[in-house]
Amino acid sequence: MREINIFCFGFGQVAKNFIKKLNLENYKINLSVTSRSETLKKTLASINYNSYQFDGKKFDRDLLIKLKEADHILISIPPVNNEDVVVKTFSQFIKNLNPKWITYLSATSVYGDHGGEWVDECGRTNPISPNGKARLKAENSWISLHKSNKLPVQIFRLSGIYSNEKNILVRLKSGDVKLVNKKDHYFSRIHVEDIANILFLSMFKFKSAEIYNLADDKPTSSEEIILYGAEILGIQNLKKIEVNEIESEMLKSFYKESKKVNNKKIKNYFDYNLKFPSYVEGLNYIRDNFIKL
Repeated sequence: MREINIFCFGFGQVAKNFIKKLNLENYKINLSVTSRSETLKKTLASINYNSYQFDGKKFDRDLLIKLKEADHILISIPPVNNEDVVVKTFSQFIKNLNPKWITYLSATSVYGDHGGEWVDECGRTNPISPNGKARLKAENSWISLHKSNKLPVQIFRLSGIYSNEKNILVRLKSGDVKLVNKKDHYFSRIHVEDIANILFLSMFKFKSAEIYNLADDKPTSSEEIILYGAEILGIQNLKKIEVNEIESEMLKSFYKESKKVNNKKIKNYFDYNLKFPSYVEGLNYIRDNFIKL
């Protein structure tokens, strides 16, 4: 049985699905993660692990022992106050470690608005949202750490994530969805299982300082996805609103950016065929297996 010592800064849906993937591949997993709450022993898919407190400033000193033992480090904590809190707090410690694999999960918001055109990893980064600007700054921090200390760092830019538990079908059933009147607005998404599969493959084809887009094959408007979800659930008469009627500032900023994220690099380099090439396959799978009609 193969063994892995992995430390996860943040333990959201991507990190959890990656661990489940390692478990399915019959790894013996020595797992440590961070949490904003107190340090606890926890269990995921029969895996016992320690969750160490780290709130962006204060942290349980015992986590340094596990971080030193880690051969794989996954960072999914978003920037706080325009700073990457992992780099800020632990860079002096991490630079003296010898891991095989450090992966920072960024976001395609670093590209900003491309007027609905395609953008790949060589495309212009011109973030317009505070989140996009902070993500790009964090990427640069990790690349600098790689360059100055020869650390094995790779970056994945994630598009909109959906999962079997968090998706438009669940929101439609809750009645928490409105159609937004915004023509020619494109965005990309990806199912969390495809993210986990790519992260797994990257363990065997690791290349330092590489950046990869993670998106499915079919960028579309949010309206198209909402209408498809409503159709397969038999929901009618959705309310339509204008962008200026949106209450959430974060959601408003989402509609200021339109782009189609190119995923050819991950498919070619990792020789990977997406399990869910588009929202159609993804939502049909979720409806058939996880939604009570």
